[in-house]
Amino acid sequence: MSRAASQLPRSDDWRRSRRGYNLAMEALAAVLVLSLAAGQAGGSVEAWLDRLCEEAEVFRHAAPKLIGRETLRQRALQPRPRFRPRIGKEATEPPKPEYRTREIVSEYTFGTLRESPGVLHEFRQVVSVDGRQLRTAEQARRKLVSGMRSADDHLKRRLLEQFERYGLRGAAADFGPLILLFTRRRLAGYSFQQSGRGRVGAEAAVVISFRETPGAESLTIFEGSRAVRVPVEGHLWLRENDGLPLRIALESRRQQDGATVLDQATVDYVMSPHGVLVPASVVRRRLIGDLLVVEDVFQYSSFRMFAADAEIKFP
Repeated sequence: MSRAASQLPRSDDWRRSRRGYNLAMEALAAVLVLSLAAGQAGGSVEAWLDRLCEEAEVFRHAAPKLIGRETLRQRALQPRPRFRPRIGKEATEPPKPEYRTREIVSEYTFGTLRESPGVLHEFRQVVSVDGRQLRTAEQARRKLVSGMRSADDHLKRRLLEQFERYGLRGAAADFGPLILLFTRRRLAGYSFQQSGRGRVGAEAAVVISFRETPGAESLTIFEGSRAVRVPVEGHLWLRENDGLPLRIALESRRQQDGATVLDQATVDYVMSPHGVLVPASVVRRRLIGDLLVVEDVFQYSSFRMFAADAEIKFP
């Protein structure tokens, strides 16, 4: 066992509380099934949202104890050169967009800053960039754990800003904790409507559409040094037999210099062995008109719970 892992506290209380939570969820699922069976024609949105809120609260408490592996593949539109002579047929056609692709592998976790203790952020320590290894996974985990245990927000901000240093263009951030948009205290900021059924992989799901009410904007878009708050709308995919959240998809539109800017994000969740929903993938795109500007595809794996598992080793 590594020294960093051995210093992490055991949490039998977490195991006991999660077992109690699982029993409560089984009871809630039974009530949910009966409620939905009774109101199958119109559906019971409130019953579906109860499970969503419960999982959001569990995630909020447990996420800072998790660490996993993240792989980001980004495709970003490259600026056109100021002068590039073209001849023949090429000169009469609009230039084709050129994209740059990057791949970043990181150790990944969640945490807060002292200045905003109620806001959960994603933190990363990069392992490799475009196949070039910068440090071992063990070194990355040690550094990430050290930064998260520190009371110094400066160290944490350096972790937040690291992606920009590797040349990524407008990489998506903080989409993994998207489920926290739907804690119970935030539900009043949305309108909901059951909009049908679908599938997420092999799972049958109920689809619920949502729209933020005016004044409740929760998505922050950064345009250079300017932060813009924008309203969002989208869909929730909840597993049909028990209401487990499987997918959250949202989008936002705004006008910029006479063009429509569309931001889209889809987050798929899976239940981890620790009884906590974790992101399995995030796909985020930005389009201006019909032109794709940037696409981020995140994949997640190997989540471990530090506070509940003192046996974690860094091979």
